[in-house]
Amino acid sequence: MAQLWGGRFTKETDQLVYNFNASISFDKRLYAQDIRGSIAHVMMLAKQGILTDADKEKIVEGLEGILDDIEKGRLEISDKYEDIHSFVEAVLTERIGEPGKKLHTGRSRNDQVALDMKLYTRDEVHLIDNLLKELLFAILNIMEEHTETIMPGFTHLQKAQPITLAHHMGAYFEMFKRDHERMHDIYRRMNTCPLGSGALAGTTYPLDRDYTAKLLGFDGPTLNSMDGVSDRDYLIELLAALATVMMHLSRFSEEIIIWNSNEYQFVELDDAYSTGSSIMPQKKNPDIAELVRGKTGRVYGALMSLLTSMKGIPLAYNKDMQEDKEPAFDAIDTAKGCISLFTGMLRTIRFNKDRMEASARHGFTNATDAADYLVGKGVPFRDAHGIVGQLVLYCIDKGIALDDMTLEEYREISPVFQEDIYDAISIDTCVNKRVTTGAPGKKAMEEVIGIYKKYMREYS
Repeated sequence: MAQLWGGRFTKETDQLVYNFNASISFDKRLYAQDIRGSIAHVMMLAKQGILTDADKEKIVEGLEGILDDIEKGRLEISDKYEDIHSFVEAVLTERIGEPGKKLHTGRSRNDQVALDMKLYTRDEVHLIDNLLKELLFAILNIMEEHTETIMPGFTHLQKAQPITLAHHMGAYFEMFKRDHERMHDIYRRMNTCPLGSGALAGTTYPLDRDYTAKLLGFDGPTLNSMDGVSDRDYLIELLAALATVMMHLSRFSEEIIIWNSNEYQFVELDDAYSTGSSIMPQKKNPDIAELVRGKTGRVYGALMSLLTSMKGIPLAYNKDMQEDKEPAFDAIDTAKGCISLFTGMLRTIRFNKDRMEASARHGFTNATDAADYLVGKGVPFRDAHGIVGQLVLYCIDKGIALDDMTLEEYREISPVFQEDIYDAISIDTCVNKRVTTGAPGKKAMEEVIGIYKKYMREYS
């Protein structure tokens, strides 16, 4: 068992204890970040005269060789080491000798692991944000194609008012736009460098923390060494943001599942994003949408796990904090996979426009407009509401839509109705006369789409 801290101990750690304590089985994915951080640290040590230039060159060359060998499959990360940090240091010392033992000068594993996790998380935030960008483009493309595709809007899962598919998709654009902005906020807030914090109280070596931070692309060093090694707020923020992303994906998935049902038939899923039944040959199941919906709970669990781990930890570093990695890695992997697959499903989905429009026409979604028509004729809204309620009951009894009623039938319920009622309750009229910002009318939607296209051009 290779350990960095064995000098204090007179006997070997029990194997079960060692296995329980070790983290290399999951923190080995931090190898690139660990090596990047070590190279920056060594360059800073040489700049400050703590290491010679000759030692710096040997160490940097050795670290770059280890990185290249791991990535090309020539070097396997061995679980005989406690963690990725001890593995890299041990292999470096095996390869270059005495200079490798100087790698850890002026730092602790506490600030080293804090740096590695921050570098990893920062990289992942960027990758997740790029996936969100692709999802937003997919939604925006649907919006541009469907400003005139009429469908029912729902409240309480009941048909409420007619809208367009572009309008419906715009609601999800807004959700994922906020998710992008949360990623941007997380990146900005987490971008300080903990390296140089030491175990918790800094170090007596004359480190240049600003230089190290600059080499690693941070805005500057953390300003409190205790917080530097024990901060996991950025990770909690990311998991909370991913939980919100997954909640949005799950809501979207639920609608696609409903729309794909035999009763709705609003959409046709591409074969590549569907599966069949082992015994029922007619089935085409929305498995990707269902799995995205299901995996949302997994990401929620990761957030609760980390919040629970952190809630009772006194300053500064405690071993509990090793429990940040597995749930975070799993949540990040899960969210990335879900965003990517959902985007692919959305790009290949086919919308049954006729079915959507027919559903809007036969669900009394124009009832509110009939009431507004009466208000325009001088009828108080509360009275108008009651009159239209009678119209709906009449239509239900006859099995017809409001559009199907004759003028005589209208006038039997209220003499206020005139021939212009048909234009007033036309589905097209109901949608397109709603032109306030954020409404489903074609003119309003085209203005919003223009705003969204500009937003995507400036996406950062």
